[in-house]
Amino acid sequence: MSESLFDHIVRARAAINTQSRLRPRVGMILGSGLAALADELTESTTIPYDEIPGFPQATVPGHRGELGLGLLSGTPVLVMRGRFHFYEGHSMQSVVFPVQVMQALGCTTLIVTNAAGGLRDDWAVGDLMQITDHIFMPGLAGHHPLRGPNDERVGTRFPAVQGAYDADLAASAHHIAAAHGTTLHAGVYAMVSGPSFESSAELRMLRMLGADAVGMSTAPEVIAARHAGMRVLGISLITNVAVPDGMPANHAEVLEAGEAARPRFGALLHAIAAEL
Repeated sequence: MSESLFDHIVRARAAINTQSRLRPRVGMILGSGLAALADELTESTTIPYDEIPGFPQATVPGHRGELGLGLLSGTPVLVMRGRFHFYEGHSMQSVVFPVQVMQALGCTTLIVTNAAGGLRDDWAVGDLMQITDHIFMPGLAGHHPLRGPNDERVGTRFPAVQGAYDADLAASAHHIAAAHGTTLHAGVYAMVSGPSFESSAELRMLRMLGADAVGMSTAPEVIAARHAGMRVLGISLITNVAVPDGMPANHAEVLEAGEAARPRFGALLHAIAAEL
């Protein structure tokens, strides 16, 4: 008899529990160039993805492919040092599997970060944006992480995605950012499949749809988190200006912007973790 999704989650959870006694309350996914924040965990354990059943391998530069468990400002957290992307050839189900394992380990909150192109003329590289909502382009085209049989032990068949980004967590993030003198915009994130950056016509379309930033991740993980009943806070780092008549983006630019913003972004995530 074939194993269920729940069985795969239980096996991955057991493998992680054999290497760490920590029971995380917060799961974190770190985007391109931001993985070094996991080095700041205390009482930490690092587990390579290839030691966790069901975890694919991260192949994108800037994504280490490790799970970190430890304390961040005193809060027990589980940190993904690198995520999986649909454009790497992974299924949407594989992309979100780590989030489902986070919930099984005890995480009730997901903090998801990403590198994104800014679609606003008045925003600059290095700005931060709290995600208020998303436009999941691949999902609307049928590439959805919950497609197929549903296991009620993991989540409900038809989860609501309106209000997916928790209002209380967002308010707390804005309060903390203001206290640190950090500008935190608020806006809508559009996910495209990639790996090519968007054409000028596509950027114009996304702006017309109301998107403020665009990237190649995040929406599937957020849907899986809501499916599993987790609260979500999403923050984008604007790593390039993605305007129709601007300079074409490149991945080296994305990593460079992530590294430059890491101290400021890291301080914000430390403070948010401390409040949780």
